[in-house]
Amino acid sequence: MTIKDTAEEWQVTATQTPFVGNKTSVRTDDVVMPGGSVVRRDYQAHPGSVAVLALDGEGNVLVIRQYRHPVRHKLWEIPAGLLDVPGENPLHAAQRELYEEAHVKAGDWRVLTDVYTSPGGCDEAVRVFLARDLAEAEGERFEVFEEEADMELTRVPLDELVRGVLAGELHNNCLVVGVLSLYAALNGDGVDALRPAEAPWPARPFEA
Repeated sequence: MTIKDTAEEWQVTATQTPFVGNKTSVRTDDVVMPGGSVVRRDYQAHPGSVAVLALDGEGNVLVIRQYRHPVRHKLWEIPAGLLDVPGENPLHAAQRELYEEAHVKAGDWRVLTDVYTSPGGCDEAVRVFLARDLAEAEGERFEVFEEEADMELTRVPLDELVRGVLAGELHNNCLVVGVLSLYAALNGDGVDALRPAEAPWPARPFEA
């Protein structure tokens, strides 16, 4: 038996969008269950995101600390951002986020992993990239606003982040998934076995 997620879509008899926000919305679908009954499912409709685990030559990961109002925490995270343009190439979006949040560019990019952040209540799909061969970006720094104006930036050894994840001290989804995925890759087939940066992404199709 192959353990692999498969695409499937059950019949929807009606759909509504009772709330439309600045970046996301809430959708209500009436879904036909296997037994024939129809149930209502509410979920957040999300454009998708990218995240970047940037690893330097000394084995340190670039992390940022940012206030997240819904959970009332300042969280350590990896650079990430929304796919603002429908069909946008996720690699280009990831390169943009690394530049904007850390003023860093990378010479080597690979897909680390793809995840659905909360598939029971949100359709957000995230592609987490591994970026290596880091260097300072050219030009002026991107001007930050709102929560990002209070953002901290540092580099932390990968092993220390793994310890923090397992100790329950680090909670950001993309950081946790990215850190543990990289640790698994380094202790498995190696990062050269990871998918190329332009690998297909069925959850959010894009043009190369």
